[in-house]
Amino acid sequence: MARIFRFLRIVFVLALVAIGVFALVISHDSACGEAPPLPGGSTPMQAWAYRCYGSADVLKLESLGKPVPGDEQVLVRVRAASLNPLDWHYLHGTPYIMRMGSGIGAPEDPRLGVDFAGVVEAVGSKVRKFKIGDEVFGGAGGAFADYVLVRQDRAVALKPARLSFEQAAAINIAGITALQALRNEGKLQAGQKVLINGASGGVGTFAVQIAKALGANVTGVCSTRNRDMVRALGADRVVDYTQEDFTRGDVRYDLVVDLVGNRGIGEIRRVLAADGRLVIVGGPKGNWIGPMTGALKAFAMSPFVDQQMGMMLARTDQTDLETLGEMVDSGKLAPVIDRVYPMQELPEAMRYLEEGHARGKVVVTIGEAANSDSAPGDQSH
Repeated sequence: MARIFRFLRIVFVLALVAIGVFALVISHDSACGEAPPLPGGSTPMQAWAYRCYGSADVLKLESLGKPVPGDEQVLVRVRAASLNPLDWHYLHGTPYIMRMGSGIGAPEDPRLGVDFAGVVEAVGSKVRKFKIGDEVFGGAGGAFADYVLVRQDRAVALKPARLSFEQAAAINIAGITALQALRNEGKLQAGQKVLINGASGGVGTFAVQIAKALGANVTGVCSTRNRDMVRALGADRVVDYTQEDFTRGDVRYDLVVDLVGNRGIGEIRRVLAADGRLVIVGGPKGNWIGPMTGALKAFAMSPFVDQQMGMMLARTDQTDLETLGEMVDSGKLAPVIDRVYPMQELPEAMRYLEEGHARGKVVVTIGEAANSDSAPGDQSH
């Protein structure tokens, strides 16, 4: 028996050492590298890059090679791109577990940005869905650049004619996240009651409008300065969190979409219907698990309660992009833009987004953003 305990102690110590080594390795920040020379014969383009993890100060506007479309790819001349919390998570390399995919010590892919809107400049030999000159929007890696490549069957769709490039660029991640959280994960039905915690942010402004379009009774939680905006987006009731604690109210909701993660699971359960659902989308910042904190708690609690709880990650879907475009065309949905920055001021735009007070989306213009009707500080919806 003594030998067994001695063996278990050794295993325990070795496990602790392994965890410690893993933590040191995954949290290590390498020094910033230099941009490699352009390959011979390549055409240069401007693109923002980060060659080490850190704040917006590590971003550099570099000359990279203009991409060439493959058989199934579309080359888009970017006119506008929008920022998402996902971008600064990649920029900082946090939570650290993300580095298992993005790169240990430094990012494997230095390009940044996802959401874009622009004009098709070239297409591959097998592309049939799009043609040169089409105005499109969607998502592709490295969107803070003059050009992006995207497969014709992935996150790209024709831009609604009524939107500027800036407005269209605001849709992809935030719009798809809101749609999938409400429809796919939340199973929201007409007549049900939904509460959106964080209704004035990028995803929240889409969620309020989509929930109304689905026929729900919508309560939005936001700060005092955003009450009128959230109400104008269609919320039936607005809770000012500086004046009222929504978890202490008498209303029971069929669905709560938590985009902030500032309330405990137990607190939110108090306002969920007996068979209600909690969909966790966002959460607090943190180096280790960050926004996954609420998801882990929900996972641990789910087997012991009747309510459905869990975290969702949006999935790229061309059909959902087209659905959002149709909602725009029908007048049921309009992107809300807080601020528009020129491409050269991307670091400043990133700093503003990280402050956490943006009303709707933050966008950068790239090149000549034609059809633009937005201005810095403009709230467009």
